[in-house]
Amino acid sequence: MEYNHKEIESRWQKYWRDNKVYKAEIDKSRPKFYVLDMFPYPSGAGLHVGHPLGYIASDIFSRYKRLRGFNVLHPMGYDAYGLPAEQYAIQTGQHPEKTTMQNIARYREQLDKIGFCYDWDREVKTCDPKFYKWTQWAFMKMVESYYDTELEKAMPIADLVRNFETRGTEGIHAACSEELSFTADEWNAMSTKQKSDTLMNYRIAYLGNTMVNWCPELGTVLANDEVSEGLSVRGGYPVEQKLMYQWCLRVSAYAKRLLEGLETIDWTDSLKETQRNWIGRSEGAEMHFPIAGSDVVLDIFTTRADTVFGVTFMVLAPESEYVAQVTTPDQAEAVKAYLDSIKHKTERERMIDKKVSGVFTGSYAVNPLTGKNIPVYVSDYVLAGYGTGAIMAVPAHDSRDYAFAKHFDLPIIPLIEGCDVSEQSFDAKSGKMINSASDELNLNGMEVKDAIAATKKFIEEKGIGRVKVNYRLRDAIFSRQRYWGEPFPVYYKDGIPTLMDESKLPLLLPEVDKYLPTETGEPPLGRAKNWVTEDGYPIELNTMPGFAGSSAYYLRYMDPHNDSALVSKEADEY
Repeated sequence: MEYNHKEIESRWQKYWRDNKVYKAEIDKSRPKFYVLDMFPYPSGAGLHVGHPLGYIASDIFSRYKRLRGFNVLHPMGYDAYGLPAEQYAIQTGQHPEKTTMQNIARYREQLDKIGFCYDWDREVKTCDPKFYKWTQWAFMKMVESYYDTELEKAMPIADLVRNFETRGTEGIHAACSEELSFTADEWNAMSTKQKSDTLMNYRIAYLGNTMVNWCPELGTVLANDEVSEGLSVRGGYPVEQKLMYQWCLRVSAYAKRLLEGLETIDWTDSLKETQRNWIGRSEGAEMHFPIAGSDVVLDIFTTRADTVFGVTFMVLAPESEYVAQVTTPDQAEAVKAYLDSIKHKTERERMIDKKVSGVFTGSYAVNPLTGKNIPVYVSDYVLAGYGTGAIMAVPAHDSRDYAFAKHFDLPIIPLIEGCDVSEQSFDAKSGKMINSASDELNLNGMEVKDAIAATKKFIEEKGIGRVKVNYRLRDAIFSRQRYWGEPFPVYYKDGIPTLMDESKLPLLLPEVDKYLPTETGEPPLGRAKNWVTEDGYPIELNTMPGFAGSSAYYLRYMDPHNDSALVSKEADEY
């Protein structure tokens, strides 16, 4: 007998659909199981082979659990905001929502034909106002919170304000962009604008200056994975590094919790190690290097404080604020030319590139232990986001410092007994110290680990530094200069960023005549008419990135039709 798959498949799929066979509801009489798929971005071509490849595996597992008597939640939705839809809108003039919804219909048709066991009553689309109302709500909660480093959790920013009003910064334990110190009287004397700027230093969602991958042709910031060899993946346009004032998320505050949390989850050791390297915890010291003949002091982070006697030059990241502060007039032209030559390179490309390049700033830093003047350079092998964006270079014991020293004919001082640095650096972290003594501190003859401890103690006692734990994990850039994304529920009252009332959510995207930046360089929302509050205050022109809506969809699946909460307490607890 012929197997008529078209007739059989369609008949059973209709039965499943009509009888809601896969509908999941709270049922405490059965064991529960949640099978979560990564939801797709709906591009015009439809599903690619990688989608069903993963979905088939999770579908098999869902059916297996259901047949074993489990109450299975297996939902699906669409990661519907993104640059491709916006670029297509620019090319054709069609609203991104129209093409996105067409693509979603195509995806749904294909997913249904395969016969997956999804509960389509729980479908979510990140571009649906009923969904992104809660993305905007979550952003507002992050603006209104700070991270308490002692309690290790987010707390209301109002608690911090009360502390400032009575005790200033005394007794606070808050993750911040910059360590501040002020009294209650100083806080209470601040203007509204000054208080707003100060609180930005602590908010989990905050406005700050950060280096971004800027694509002038696309008129927007790009994520690292949207850039390859200095060009945008979409369109192949030049991308440059640019300092921009925009919304960020203080992800770095959670580094310790993320690291400790790895011990509680059932992942492979290799995957956990990848995560540990990404978070990048390192214990070390922050040290102060004064600039000769100036009030400027370079703060640097090092895991090897013991190597300070081998420092023969300093290096600044091209994006560092220190560059402008220490560049002398006679070197200004050379420094500018160098910065222009490397601005197209992303941080990822700079980490991979082994080619040596740099320029002398004209200034010298004073080694706080030896008192010697050492030249200060700028080079793209130093990144702004790790530590302070400035390093003390110890060429005898670091391969990149060694290559730089050889290229610029700088001194190389060995610090470990018996090491040979004639051809390459000696990167081992054990042995007895040599060439490491001053009138106040003598490390000679010590083992490396003992020398590190002795140096840390010395610099804290002398006030020339402090012991510090550093993380490689960066804060997330949360602004995009695009149209097709969630609008920020923020307006600017006399230049002060102010949150809208929750009753105004969702804040819908306005209509624009084009999906391009304005002629004056503003994001596409700058084209909207009357993009202001009822009181006439301008609304934020940036939109949220794609990952904003795709960060909490697994929660929304639990209670997708709730208009009063992201997820009800009952559904969340279940």
